[in-house]
Amino acid sequence: MNIRGIILEGYSNAGKTSLLRAIKKLQSQDETAENSVIVLGEHYSQVLNNVQGSYERLSREDHLQLLRSRVDMLKQLNDWAVYLGPHARKSRGLFYVLERFHLNHRVAYAGEGNASEIAGLEADLAALGAKCMLLTISPEVTEERIKSRVPSAWADKSEAEVRQACEELLQTQEQCRIHAQLSGVPTVEINTDRKNWDELARLILDQM
Repeated sequence: MNIRGIILEGYSNAGKTSLLRAIKKLQSQDETAENSVIVLGEHYSQVLNNVQGSYERLSREDHLQLLRSRVDMLKQLNDWAVYLGPHARKSRGLFYVLERFHLNHRVAYAGEGNASEIAGLEADLAALGAKCMLLTISPEVTEERIKSRVPSAWADKSEAEVRQACEELLQTQEQCRIHAQLSGVPTVEINTDRKNWDELARLILDQM
């Protein structure tokens, strides 16, 4: 195996970007780790995108095609390493991190289309050494986590609006849990209440 990868999934306030940074930092400090690293933030794979100042939601077909193009890129790079033949993992190994990917697709388009298409993409990810980390938070910290991201945006919000946002977060988390059980990518749920990003990054990389 010349390739291994981490997929970070979860709601917007679960800490995906913070953990992504911690993983990048820790992997770069390991002298035995791979030299070739690909890190794609959510802007390269998410459903809703800010396009020239306006938000656009991709159709299910367009989003599936977007994810497929990213996976095909990884497959091509790995095929090249295999073609070159056995060598030190550091020089020919490939390490990748993806943010918001297959689970995000499953939740966003639940009940739409043919599930075999995303299942096929997940099978390819599993063959490429992917492991999914589903980041979640506990109900009791939901309000604090939501408000901490952009405090000024919540200054004039009513209690009803805050409560609705918290409920949406928890409902989305539950949907992610359900779809993780259906996914072909091995998934581990990680609670991020403590925001201990460096510790979690070390734990994840030790499992790869």
